[in-house]
Amino acid sequence: MTPFADLLIATPRLTLRPLTDFDADDLFAIFSDPRVMRYWSTPAWTDREQALRMVASDRESLAERRDLRLGLVRHDLGRVVGTASLFKIDPSNRHAEIGYGLAFEQQGSGLMNEALNALVDLAFDHRAGAPFDDLLLHRLEADIDPRNAASAASLERLGFRLEGTLRERWWVAGEVSDSGLYGLLRPDWLRRVSPGA
Repeated sequence: MTPFADLLIATPRLTLRPLTDFDADDLFAIFSDPRVMRYWSTPAWTDREQALRMVASDRESLAERRDLRLGLVRHDLGRVVGTASLFKIDPSNRHAEIGYGLAFEQQGSGLMNEALNALVDLAFDHRAGAPFDDLLLHRLEADIDPRNAASAASLERLGFRLEGTLRERWWVAGEVSDSGLYGLLRPDWLRRVSPGA
């Protein structure tokens, strides 16, 4: 078991790590952009303090191993370009939700797929000493706006399946939207990443 606050994940182009106050400007640039927040369940940020509140809230969640949000730091830029999360972690039922957001100018580059592949791999790794070995996660879930075709494609590339739609679930800035509910089971993931194993 790795303390969430100490978790670092390296991929070819990214380091995934816990957020700090020094990331506030990067976070605000991402989550204040209406193009990024178009299909989010909250409106675009309007105040840099929202970034600092996110980081402070994350500190508590990390310490209690309740939720995990990691900043996606591009090696070549040295700054946060997005986030990826495991949240609503339910050890007794062995499931968690996955969430993610990426700066608009980084979208379409494959960065989020790279980050989520690494995060899902760790989430489903039950070997002794793995970061989440105590959670024994069996299922990951995602809730997206069905109109967000890029997000749906990202999940489907990872092997998530659309399991249902909740109609008119979110009201954001006076607009109502549905929820597409996606799920991924550990056995399906293992078959995908280790065929024949």
